[in-house]
Amino acid sequence: MTTEMIEKFVEGKGREDSTINIHFKERSTVTGVFIRTPDYGELKLKNLWRIVSHAKIDEWRKTKNLDLARIFNGLSFTRLTEEQ
Repeated sequence: MTTEMIEKFVEGKGREDSTINIHFKERSTVTGVFIRTPDYGELKLKNLWRIVSHAKIDEWRKTKNLDLARIFNGLSFTRLTEEQ
């Protein structure tokens, strides 16, 4: 997916800090939250996205520890959907 497509989905319709399913070309779906860090703009320009997986969201919300996040390349995304 392109940066613009991801940005439109993530930043639109009040989805900030909401849980999203990220579907990939060559791996299983990851459920998590796109987080905004001081380097968010720089990463976005490179189509890289910092995501905290569903299993670590509660801990991240309490501590804001960036070590809980992973960086994913947006080119490997096939689609984004809201978690049901």
